[in-house]
Amino acid sequence: MGYRFRKSFKLAPGVRMNLRGSGLSWTLGPRGASVGIGKRGTFLNTGIPGTGLSSRQRIGGSTSTRTARSSSATTHVSVAVQVADDGTVLFFDPQGNPLPDRLVDVVKRQQGGAIRELINQKCDEINEQITALGEIHLHTPDPVVKPSYEVLWFEPLSPVRPSPKRLGILGTLFRGTRERIERENTEAQQRHEQDMETWQFAKRRFEEAESRRKRFIEHDIYTDVSAMEAFLEENLQAIVWPRETNVSTEIREGGSLIFIDVDLPEIEDMPSRTASAPQRGYKLSVKEMSPAQLQRLYMRHIHGIGFRIIGEAFAALPGAQQLVLSAFSQRPSSVTGQVSDEYLYSARVVRDSWCRIAFDRLQNLDVVEALAQFDLRRNMTKTGRFKAIEPFGPSS
Repeated sequence: MGYRFRKSFKLAPGVRMNLRGSGLSWTLGPRGASVGIGKRGTFLNTGIPGTGLSSRQRIGGSTSTRTARSSSATTHVSVAVQVADDGTVLFFDPQGNPLPDRLVDVVKRQQGGAIRELINQKCDEINEQITALGEIHLHTPDPVVKPSYEVLWFEPLSPVRPSPKRLGILGTLFRGTRERIERENTEAQQRHEQDMETWQFAKRRFEEAESRRKRFIEHDIYTDVSAMEAFLEENLQAIVWPRETNVSTEIREGGSLIFIDVDLPEIEDMPSRTASAPQRGYKLSVKEMSPAQLQRLYMRHIHGIGFRIIGEAFAALPGAQQLVLSAFSQRPSSVTGQVSDEYLYSARVVRDSWCRIAFDRLQNLDVVEALAQFDLRRNMTKTGRFKAIEPFGPSS
């Protein structure tokens, strides 16, 4: 079982990566185009949303050349176009029913460019998932750059004092008019005073919060363990993670020693397909990665996770001098078949050694081997298969 240190939290997946999406969708219909089917033929109705401009173009022959104009009727159909995860392009009517082949042909002829653009977007989405998993370490911060407080200003402007209404000739001559104007001026001034009081209160609250934030970053994260834990979690939560990840931390010796446990994704959760857009036709080519390719991707990804978390911790907590990160996953036992936590690697890293990494050239770094320069426990084959290890513990 993995250690569960005092501070535990989940790193929620970011919206930029969807490993199990249901497909990219795009709609032809009321906001841009619709297909009209009627006795007088098939028409493409197009318009520019918000302008009121539209046009109507015949794209199919008349179903009855002898039908009188007065008896013509047109049915407008909105078409939903979806690229499924297997690369197939699907066409649906507003009720979610498959579109008839004759209408599919119409949509392809008239909106072929837009459909191919949709296919290209789906292709990029699939391939970017693979790329991002192997490059999660590339944005690891340089630990030399210490956290700094960024000054924020209270944005709402001060309420403007109302200009009093003048009495004028009528106000001078007529008492009722004068009293009404004076009453309105008094009410306007009272509203302004209330608005000013509310604004000043909000401004004081904002400035007090910013003062606490400034102290938090410039002082507390150097001296207060609870502040260190909160700031580390804040920095890790700000990262776009590919999936929900559980992290446990323990900060000891006044902040100089950090223990981190990371629950890694399983290889079964990894995306396993690459895609290529066709030069012709309307089907995205999606291929399964080989088991060897998937294993190498998994190996890079789980080491990238550890590398990134170590870097974020050293950058967020300047007082930390040593960090132990242990990464585990849930795997079935070859002896009992029971699923349990098994540690795949455990690294003990000293800040001075970590700072020797060239953080401005991380693209040249082999993230799998990068952790081997530190005190590392790992039983891994060249192809990326792991055997369980005993991690560094608080008493190691």
